Amino acid sequence: MKPFVYCPACASKLENPDSEGGSGCPGCGRSWYRNSAPTVTAALVDGDRVLVAMRAFEPKKGKADTPGGFLMPGEPPLDGLRREIREELGIDIDVSFEDFVQGVPHTYGDEEDWVLSLGFTARPLSLDLNVADDVADALWVTYRELDDLDWGWPHDRDLAKVALRANRQDTKLDD
Repeated sequence: MKPFVYCPACASKLENPDSEGGSGCPGCGRSWYRNSAPTVTAALVDGDRVLVAMRAFEPKKGKADTPGGFLMPGEPPLDGLRREIREELGIDIDVSFEDFVQGVPHTYGDEEDWVLSLGFTARPLSLDLNVADDVADALWVTYRELDDLDWGWPHDRDLAKVALRANRQDTKLDD
């Protein structure tokens, strides 16, 4: 999120930015802070393979990532993740907070636009995908194929690796 110049509540020009990214409003007295926008993503695992989404739009158009997206204001993370997976892939998933793997801050698009990506492992309840929204294509890949993909964000590749390692039963996966 870019820093506010004007107060979102009363439109007064903000002043006194502080070291934590906040600014005060002389008009209404409120403080405004730059925060990372929360996103959710999932490594969908089916046996010894994981689903990789190919991005349809910028940023990182054409690159691989794990499916997911931005949370709506006040939306619980798991509800948002289920919604995003339905929008992008047309399927439902089995996921819980026990499936949380990582929280990674990173820039998204413009270097000043920060997000906090909450990554989960999940299981698809159907393999009948209907790719839509901001996903151009979806591929099922094995652990050994993950490093051959052109990833938009390396932490998505790492999430897929963790998910496959956790899901393996008696299969040896190379690091």
